[in-house]
Amino acid sequence: MSLAHGIHTIDTAFQRDHFDAAYLIVQDGRGAFVDCGTTHSLPNLLACVAQAGLTPADIDWLIVTHVHLDHAGGAGALMQQLPNARLVVHPRGAQHMIDPTRLIAGATAVYGEAEMARSYGQIVPVPAERVVVAEDGHRVLLAGRELVCVDTPGHARHHFCVWDAASRSWFTGDTFGLSYRELDHAGGAFIIPTSSPVQFEPEAMHASILRLMQESPEGMYLTHYGRVEGTARLAQELHAQIDAMVAIAQRCNGEPERHRLLVDALGALYVARLRLQGSPLDASEVLRVLAMDIELNAQGLACWLDREKRR
Repeated sequence: MSLAHGIHTIDTAFQRDHFDAAYLIVQDGRGAFVDCGTTHSLPNLLACVAQAGLTPADIDWLIVTHVHLDHAGGAGALMQQLPNARLVVHPRGAQHMIDPTRLIAGATAVYGEAEMARSYGQIVPVPAERVVVAEDGHRVLLAGRELVCVDTPGHARHHFCVWDAASRSWFTGDTFGLSYRELDHAGGAFIIPTSSPVQFEPEAMHASILRLMQESPEGMYLTHYGRVEGTARLAQELHAQIDAMVAIAQRCNGEPERHRLLVDALGALYVARLRLQGSPLDASEVLRVLAMDIELNAQGLACWLDREKRR
């Protein structure tokens, strides 16, 4: 948990420790969550509120960067515990928070009912009157502290990032990739893009990263996982890897074992990029830490290839 600029990092306990973060921003006795994890995350979120010296009634906002379930699956259940809060969400995601039927059906089709219950719990609708639709540039005021929502497609079309001038940092959801502390090295953090299904768009992701860097941010608060610095180096690494991932996808396209080839090639790419940065980690450890993300990135690249074919 970090207290710099009143920003608390909360481990939502989704899947494993230090994999999925939510944030509580505290300003003059008022609070705002950025992302919230799943319904199972509520005890950790509410414990952080208490540890910050607040009550649930002191929370004014729940801001979700996008409506993927590891970021926003617990929004409805959390809002039931926050009597004065409003939910801030991208225009393309708002209806899914008000009526999550399609979200639930889509995820259940992929994971099955048992896994949905285990990983996400019950997904609860948010009353429409408590939902604020945040167009590009929307400004949220937290006790006078301005948080700006900026449209950032590339990972998903219902994604925005949140600029906090007080800390000169972005809350990036998945737009600025993912970076796990197990993969940190002497040169800093290691980062990879996230192309998970179903709306990966490489050119949009490049453009969104460029837009984030226009503010010369001092730090990025990633959902996966925590604050990272050295943002110029990390942005350069993301751009290089997006291009490398697109090249891998194009090379594997049309192959009968496309998914397996994508998984193998992505794993080799990430190990090689870490090696270039001087990491001493064994390849098997890197692949263990990134296993879930490699699988999802491969699926997302396949979705992108199939979408491009239909154009």
